[in-house]
Amino acid sequence: MDPQPDIVEVGNASQELEFLYTRDIEFRQETLYFLVVDRFFDGDPDNNEGPNPELYDPEGQDWGKYWGGDLQGVIDKLDYLQQMGITAIWLTPLFEQVERLFIESAAMHGYWTKDFKRLNPRYIGKGEDPSLNNPQPTTFDRLIQELHKRKMKLVLDIVCNHSSPDTGGMKGQLFDDGKLIADFNNDVNHWYHHYGEVTNWEDEWQVQNCELAGLATFNENNPDYRNYIKSAIKQWLDRGVDALRVDTVKHMPIWFWQEFNADIQTHKPDVFIFGEWIYSGPEVEASLQFANCSGMTILDFGLCVAIRAALGQGAEGGFHVIDDIIAKDYRYNGATELITFIDNHDMCRFQTLNPDPEMLRVAVAIIMTSRGIPCLYYGTEQYLHNDTDGGNDPYNRPMMEHWDPESPLYRQIRLLSGLRRLNPAVSLGSQWRKYLTDDVWCYTRRYRDSRCFVALNRGEATHLESVDTEFPDGEHTCILTHQKILVKEGAIHGLELPTRGVIVLSHVGERVKGQVIVRAQLNGVNTQPGEWIVVIGDCPELGNWDIAKGYPLEYINANTWFGEIPFHQTAGQAIAYKYVLLREGQSPIRENVVARRWLLAAEGIVKWRDQWAG
Repeated sequence: MDPQPDIVEVGNASQELEFLYTRDIEFRQETLYFLVVDRFFDGDPDNNEGPNPELYDPEGQDWGKYWGGDLQGVIDKLDYLQQMGITAIWLTPLFEQVERLFIESAAMHGYWTKDFKRLNPRYIGKGEDPSLNNPQPTTFDRLIQELHKRKMKLVLDIVCNHSSPDTGGMKGQLFDDGKLIADFNNDVNHWYHHYGEVTNWEDEWQVQNCELAGLATFNENNPDYRNYIKSAIKQWLDRGVDALRVDTVKHMPIWFWQEFNADIQTHKPDVFIFGEWIYSGPEVEASLQFANCSGMTILDFGLCVAIRAALGQGAEGGFHVIDDIIAKDYRYNGATELITFIDNHDMCRFQTLNPDPEMLRVAVAIIMTSRGIPCLYYGTEQYLHNDTDGGNDPYNRPMMEHWDPESPLYRQIRLLSGLRRLNPAVSLGSQWRKYLTDDVWCYTRRYRDSRCFVALNRGEATHLESVDTEFPDGEHTCILTHQKILVKEGAIHGLELPTRGVIVLSHVGERVKGQVIVRAQLNGVNTQPGEWIVVIGDCPELGNWDIAKGYPLEYINANTWFGEIPFHQTAGQAIAYKYVLLREGQSPIRENVVARRWLLAAEGIVKWRDQWAG
């Protein structure tokens, strides 16, 4: 994480303007690992019984109870995760939970919160104070310290939509660091909606105001609630949390999220936030609006469902089903920041659909090399799955069993995570289909002069006469198989793809270097083939308004242009800039807007996210 810069003087006020106005975390090179804390590893048996010993099953047979996983267990396995190439760990919620059963289940998943300002005592050391107001370090703080020492990040799973269900007449009892502040059954200050459960999932009002599975649903119109939830999350960020995963975002109106994200990002500008809009997709208009206008990105359910259909369920059309989703990336303003995955804690694991470990390897290769930020569900690298009752909740949350660093999938993830960090084409670039049938899919990722070529086969061994790669001519080595592959005139001739084969080639060009690097993203400009975008401005790096010296951006998709702009001479200064569309043999088209203004940081990486002003 970037260090806090010096305070900047503006007029008579001292404000941390530079940090607020210029910092933005870059998450696209990360490889995420999502784990259910209680089911990962028991590093501290002394805390297993927790406040209510009846909720703990030492035999690990009752799937609705706690089995002993904790934050010390995560610390104990950090080296295992780091060596696999994991750079960010997403944990199920760590808030203090209700300590009673609801429909024979405890809150081991973390989504029935009692107090947003306290840690779940089951996850920290016995006798440690769970209050976030207590400055004394806990196991949670040691986890943050150990992660950051390894240059890894922590993603905190948060829930703003609801608190707890009816556990013995205590529905929705909410605490502020131990003090009762709301009660669904005695809701004198209107902290909750009281409209009953959703009965029509096509009714947007019901989805946003009625209850989900009997959970007490917060009334976001109440400013006291909004102040409470925002102040709580800020405390977690102050303890060192790097990113937020937000649960059930479709169940609250977008204005709430816009306000929430503005406040949270003002408090900590370099926090990355992504939401769970279940079964979102490029054709689900409401989820598109959320992804483009809420201030956070989302989990890519559209791609997940397509991969599961094509590779897990053998859908007719095969790779066409997946490619069709990528082809709709232009509908998103930030397709390269979508969180990609093949399974999670709310659906059966991939291998329950298709037990073939080689098909799993193909599926993982897709999310590791396609656009977006990959997220692996815990145990995938060890082929962990349980097929009881179709492998659905809770059987998709078994205890982690194996820690083999020689597992073939563990090794593949390590290699492809390294590729993501090394080759900017994979993390930042466009994606171009090069060959497509039901059973074979080849694509090239492209950014500046960096390239990554991927060939995938879901069927039997096959031979491709010729496939374009956009690679420089010569011999290239597959990252996964170490096979030598010859590229001639930009193409591979006579490519042999084995059964369920994966081939990945990488060519890394020169990286952009600068005292400050601005990652500029422009959406909403309608370019045609042969047209391109440059950035001009009132500084040497942007040509001093000379269009011929403007800084060119890269085409990502029909909605997005992107580029890394290095600044040396103007670092730390205020600049003005705008975008220009250039056309061969025709007059340039400047944006119809007064120039944008920006205070550049003195060092580091920042982002611009702009909409074309036509």
